[in-house]
Amino acid sequence: MENVKKKKGKSLIAHIGKRNLIIVSVMLLIGLAVYLNYLWFYNPANHIGYGDNNTGAVSAGDATQTGTAATADYFDAAVLSRETARRESMEVLQSVADTTEGEERESALAQISQIAAAMEAEANIETLIKANGYSKCVTVINGDSASVVVSSENALDPARVAAITTIVYEQAGILPVNLTVKQK
Repeated sequence: MENVKKKKGKSLIAHIGKRNLIIVSVMLLIGLAVYLNYLWFYNPANHIGYGDNNTGAVSAGDATQTGTAATADYFDAAVLSRETARRESMEVLQSVADTTEGEERESALAQISQIAAAMEAEANIETLIKANGYSKCVTVINGDSASVVVSSENALDPARVAAITTIVYEQAGILPVNLTVKQK
């Protein structure tokens, strides 16, 4: 009788350990995606928005290379980084959804749905911003905040930032205070 209780206890502990390992792995991947987005898109000197530092001028970017090659490389690398992080998150979440049941499965499926909605909103935002005369654009939505980086010959003035802010709000429902707009 005692051996049966130990076996049941071990299998329960092993099951809890496996589930916790999966949850921790998902959280680490999501954290990595957030960190990479921070590295790629946040630069306080070039931040445009309605926060503390919205009065400064926006420079044409901070690339070490010159010309359009540096800009093209930046946008290509940013899109690749975004797609890689999303693909990895989706794979982990799909694995969680396939291997768990109940609340964990529902949570994983909800996160997959949120990522898909963010991807659709990002594509719509980028298309509309390019239609407004920007040659390149990358948008990253992370929860209730977003970062937009545009490439343009003209400087970002308040009217252009307002137009981008309107597009992001209409497509994703993200408030201007949670939006970062940069020119590269």
